[in-house]
Amino acid sequence: MASIFTKIVNGELPCYKVAETEDFLAFLDVNPNAKGHTLCIPKKEVDKIFDLDEVAYAGLMQFSRSVAIALEKAVDCKRIGMSVIGLEVPHVHVHLIPLTTMDDARFSNKVQLTPKEFEALALAIQSHL
Repeated sequence: MASIFTKIVNGELPCYKVAETEDFLAFLDVNPNAKGHTLCIPKKEVDKIFDLDEVAYAGLMQFSRSVAIALEKAVDCKRIGMSVIGLEVPHVHVHLIPLTTMDDARFSNKVQLTPKEFEALALAIQSHL
């Protein structure tokens, strides 16, 4: 069965798209730790990051880097944190989280955004790519 992220890649579910290449997709996390929390994924469904082949792994890191640079320009923060964790979706995903305090890196504190805020934020990040 396809993961929720594969359904997003296939256009079966909507997302607030930030960036896309032939092999990778970045979109805003709809349950964010901080404003701008973005997920970067390979379009090919692979459960664990270290199961990616070397080319896909390096490509995901380069893609995530370019998104993180744009994200840091679009969102007021001290830096962008990166995390590869989570068991809830069996599809590799890199979390890019704007950090102001270390609490932003904890997955227990969440912020609420409206659909209009998500849309404006996605456009703001895109403008820096």
